[in-house]
Amino acid sequence: MSTLIVSLPLETASSATEWAFAVTPDGRTLADHGKSPAALLPQPRGAGAEVVALVPVQALAWHRVNLPKGVAPATPRMRTALEGLLEERLLDETEAVHFALQPGARAGEPVWVGVCDRAWLRHQLQLLETAGRHANRIVPEFAPEGAPALAVIGDAEQPVVVSSSQEGVISLPLSPVALGLLPNLPEDAPRLAEPAVAGTAEQVLQQKLTLQQAPQRWVAAARTRWDLAQFDFASSAQSRRLKKIATGWAEVLHTAAWRPARWAAIALVAINLVGLNAWAWKERASLSAKREAVRRTLTETFPQVKVVVDAPVQMEREVAALRQQTGVASARDLDAVLGALATALPQGRVPATLEFNGTDLRAGGLALSPAEFRGTAATLKTLGYAASAEGSTMVVAAEDTR
Repeated sequence: MSTLIVSLPLETASSATEWAFAVTPDGRTLADHGKSPAALLPQPRGAGAEVVALVPVQALAWHRVNLPKGVAPATPRMRTALEGLLEERLLDETEAVHFALQPGARAGEPVWVGVCDRAWLRHQLQLLETAGRHANRIVPEFAPEGAPALAVIGDAEQPVVVSSSQEGVISLPLSPVALGLLPNLPEDAPRLAEPAVAGTAEQVLQQKLTLQQAPQRWVAAARTRWDLAQFDFASSAQSRRLKKIATGWAEVLHTAAWRPARWAAIALVAINLVGLNAWAWKERASLSAKREAVRRTLTETFPQVKVVVDAPVQMEREVAALRQQTGVASARDLDAVLGALATALPQGRVPATLEFNGTDLRAGGLALSPAEFRGTAATLKTLGYAASAEGSTMVVAAEDTR
């Protein structure tokens, strides 16, 4: 799951601008970093690969607001509500800025809102897209979350000190005057500095600082849940879902952390396949045994049957023939069918014609009304016969012949 992280330049970019970037193969380790024109930036590869645009701390301002109730966060109405809430706090017109809510923002609760220049952000992203590096996410370099921390970044000519915590993000030029504006940090709070400004930072802050390269910080920023691509910068809901699914599956299929789960899934599938095959074999054996028992019963009861094609049908025929030979009455006999029909017909109704083919009795000329036919059919059913109509003719047969 390769990720390309591109730091957006503070100045308005052009085709000649060199973009600072970092590449991570797994979202945690830094594989490569440097500067390059947009068209020559590395192309992330593999399933779930993505491009993350990083907004520098100097380009982003943070405001704490209480979201209005009854307005969903990811809607144009929320954008309008934010314009009203922040209008007096902004130096620019609300139409000229882009708003982004913190992850998990809910209506009626206090949240952090990131604000940056909309035209600047759109221009930078369009240049990346023109170069074939469409940004899947937009993340802040520093965000108001986590434990308090301090970092000194930039170059030796213009170092910047940044304090970040859940209480906000403050960035100031590194100078003795700025120290009084920084919040007090706990003793165990991380204090970091880029190599180019570490010496100057230790002299000004009078503290020991841990070295951290900017690309390492960018990789950590890309791991957060922040995504500033909201409102008119938001991707379609479908593309976001597909991206999350692809990223999740890529992690499941390729990362070492999921290897035990992959082997367990393979073992589970194999066990189920073996079990299904064993169950199917057992069911086939049981069915074959039952069929053989029926065939054996037929040939033992009626030895004259030499070839068994459909044992139940052949046995039924042999039983019927045996009844005729011995004179045993059957529900299929003509007198039995006639007796049932005489019992079921309305009083005074006599068929004009009768036709019997050995199984079905066709009684014509009854001229029954629909209600009378239904009543006759119901009575016949209780006697074990089925009745159907073919024009003015009633067809009656024993139900076991249907």
